[in-house]
Amino acid sequence: MKEMTIDSIRVSLMNYQRVVILKEQDSNRILPIWIGASEADAIAVKLQEVEVARPLTHDLLYSTISTLNSSIGFVVVSELHNDTFHAAISLNTSKGQIEIDCRPSDALALAVRAKAPIYVEETVLDKAGITLDEEGDKPVINNKEEGKKKQGNLDEQEMKGLSAYKEFINTLDLEDFKKRPS
Repeated sequence: MKEMTIDSIRVSLMNYQRVVILKEQDSNRILPIWIGASEADAIAVKLQEVEVARPLTHDLLYSTISTLNSSIGFVVVSELHNDTFHAAISLNTSKGQIEIDCRPSDALALAVRAKAPIYVEETVLDKAGITLDEEGDKPVINNKEEGKKKQGNLDEQEMKGLSAYKEFINTLDLEDFKKRPS
């Protein structure tokens, strides 16, 4: 597993969907994950420390977990299967550690509230991660041999599905990546 941070939440100009960009610590590799508008708002509200009049759903869940004397240990984006990311929340409870299956957007919304680490499995990064060049403004294109090796882990349907990620990355203005501290 690789530790990640939430770099940004962006809006795709192609379809106005929200994309959360996770960035690997100590690396120029990013992972874009499409998420719903309300989940994007739930993450952004907490990241920007915006006060809301009433608790959002993720605030309620975080409060419930805390009230039950449990805590969020970490969240992990664990799989990419049929173009769908899967995640889990690791809870520390009085009966030990348990994992709860969830959507990545919900896991991230809880992680920012709990200030919990965010991880992504290496297999997910191998399939959908994008390495940026040293300046942080262009995707690195692997050489053919390396590209074939990576693609060897994916079936043809997965490769077609991931092409949308490549198209999206090509539409991003990545200039702000090189302006941010590593």
